[in-house]
Amino acid sequence: MLKKISIDPITRLEGHGKIDIFLNDEGNVENAYLQIPELRGFEKFCEGRPAEELPRIVSRICGVCPEAHHLASTKALDAVWSVEPTPTAKKLRELMYCAHIIHSHTAHFYALAAPDFVLGPDAKPEERNILGVIAKVGLEIGKEVIKHRSYAQQIQAIIGGKATHPVCGLPGGMSKGLNEDERKDIEEKAKSCVKFAKLSLKIFEDVVLKNKSYVELIQGEVYRINTYFMGLVDENNKVNFYDGKVRVVDQEGKEFAKFDAQEYLDHIAEHVEPWTYLKFPYLKKVGWKGFVDGVDSGIYRVGPLARLNVADGMATPMAQEAYERMYETLGKKPVQATLAYHWARLVELMYAAERLLELAVDEAITSKDIRRLPTATPSEGVGIVEAPRGTLFHHYRTDANGMIEKVNLIVATGNNNAAMNMSVKKAAQELIKNGQVEQGLLNMVEMAFRAYDPCMACATHSLPGQMPLEIRIFDAEKTLCHKIIR
Repeated sequence: MLKKISIDPITRLEGHGKIDIFLNDEGNVENAYLQIPELRGFEKFCEGRPAEELPRIVSRICGVCPEAHHLASTKALDAVWSVEPTPTAKKLRELMYCAHIIHSHTAHFYALAAPDFVLGPDAKPEERNILGVIAKVGLEIGKEVIKHRSYAQQIQAIIGGKATHPVCGLPGGMSKGLNEDERKDIEEKAKSCVKFAKLSLKIFEDVVLKNKSYVELIQGEVYRINTYFMGLVDENNKVNFYDGKVRVVDQEGKEFAKFDAQEYLDHIAEHVEPWTYLKFPYLKKVGWKGFVDGVDSGIYRVGPLARLNVADGMATPMAQEAYERMYETLGKKPVQATLAYHWARLVELMYAAERLLELAVDEAITSKDIRRLPTATPSEGVGIVEAPRGTLFHHYRTDANGMIEKVNLIVATGNNNAAMNMSVKKAAQELIKNGQVEQGLLNMVEMAFRAYDPCMACATHSLPGQMPLEIRIFDAEKTLCHKIIR
């Protein structure tokens, strides 16, 4: 009987990964691993660089969420130089960041997640993609998706200097302000993004919530684990992508911790395993107990569902309405159903669009007071933002000349790594029985990690001292006869 199933490569994610599923003698799942075989090494090769270069270097970690790394890095430099950005600089950063969230959440929902719901988990693999979705929902909706991703990119280019890999962040502020013509352009695009967010929520309502089997799938045991949750909240405990305090809630929704950026090492530690380059952050005060859930396990989750679970609500009206609709439908808060990440992502799409519009009509947004020059001797600082995929930590230490001595990055996908592995194992155990493996079931196993919208390229930064190497030698019959691993 088949003993091992490999899904390699896994699909519809940023980066590279594979899933190995091991079966027992009865053909049932004994264990499963989500492995990340790629390595980036940014933490190491940033050492020795001038600190002011890092916002432009670290944004190259990823082509999907460079704005998140750029702003986390810029905020870390604010702290390194002990300088508070001007109010307008903060608003400009947040405005660009709302456009980034719109761009990223739209891409994930329509291109990566929607094929599983619009076409169904059992659809043919060659149809389970964005073209299949457009064929099903119509060209007009496809055009709206492309148009609003384009709007978001254009807004990021106006403020960031480039649509991808921005260059605008400086310690204490921004390199460029906004003129009135640019502001008016952004305002019109923001109004359109609000309508697009409403359309996206309606599509989710029509396609997913009106389909009883999909709702049962979301609420069922296949995709449920019980963990802590983490995310940024503002002074009113509302969701905030750019600034605030990190809040952690337990499995019952009770506040477990709330801390500022510079205190993160008091709360987070990292575990490593020999079979993956991606580390496993966990709550230090609870401890690492292995890949298990429950109140005694320090495993936590971040990202859209986590942000909604740790918050007391949304700071804009239509997002708040969508937030209440989600919890009324799914019941008890916090929601532990992994597939609810998709719904939470659309609630956040609405918040990002509404907040984008708020900032675009703010009278202070065109002020020329965009930077406070740093005067302190640089030393050490931590910057945090909520990346589309979850809480992102950048921590730098420099010498007195501002040269980087140490970098620590804890990336959203890393925060979710243990939970993703547990989710994959749980789904595999629930779906694969007696060695019976169908293509649709394997896609449903992939759906367990896909809900988190992982970005593997962002998350692998440790440098173990030598590059990994695996040589596999096959004979003329294509049978593996020898394997060498370094």
